[in-house]
Amino acid sequence: MADKKAVTGAAAKAEQADKKADKKTDGKKKTSFFTKVKNFFSRIGKYFKDTKSELKKVVWPSKKQVRTNTITVLVVVLIAAVVLVLLDLIFGGVIQLMIGA
Repeated sequence: MADKKAVTGAAAKAEQADKKADKKTDGKKKTSFFTKVKNFFSRIGKYFKDTKSELKKVVWPSKKQVRTNTITVLVVVLIAAVVLVLLDLIFGGVIQLMIGA
């Protein structure tokens, strides 16, 4: 009985070692350094080609739309700034009245 356990234990250890070796390689071939460099630069080239094709699909706004949107943003920012300054003055005045300065 003890012999069977020893045999199955040794077999289990050998099987685990085989699995570890398989995990390291994962069935992939080793690639050379130059192949990796070539693949790296080809991926960079593909990225720029894809970027260029996507930029061709963009619908760019006209000058009039850009001008209108810019003016709208500036007006909203100015209104928000005025509101914040007024609130600061009001709350600052209230705090000074409470403190009695």
